[in-house]
Amino acid sequence: MEPDRDSARTLIQIEGYLLWSAEVETIRRQAARFTEQLPWLTTAQREDVERVYTHDRAAASRAVLERISDRACELRGEYGERYRRLRTRCVAAAVLAVGAASGTCAALTFLVR
Repeated sequence: MEPDRDSARTLIQIEGYLLWSAEVETIRRQAARFTEQLPWLTTAQREDVERVYTHDRAAASRAVLERISDRACELRGEYGERYRRLRTRCVAAAVLAVGAASGTCAALTFLVR
């Protein structure tokens, strides 16, 4: 068990919960503003419209967030792979440069003798 990793995961979950709660509250305020524009609705109708509006917008927001999350995971994988290849190339170039430099030094030492 890694306390630092568990703490980070818990903080991320709390942050996600707070962000989603703020999103839902924003949607509720928008639903109330929407129904204010319909003064002929009864109280029950107003509550129904707000409930349906809130449900519809929350579902749309969740779908957008899921697409963003999926894309972020894809990008993390793509960039992780690119970073791994770049790191391999850099290590190979460094090994080649060190090998060339040591070979040059050996050749010069041999020629100087």
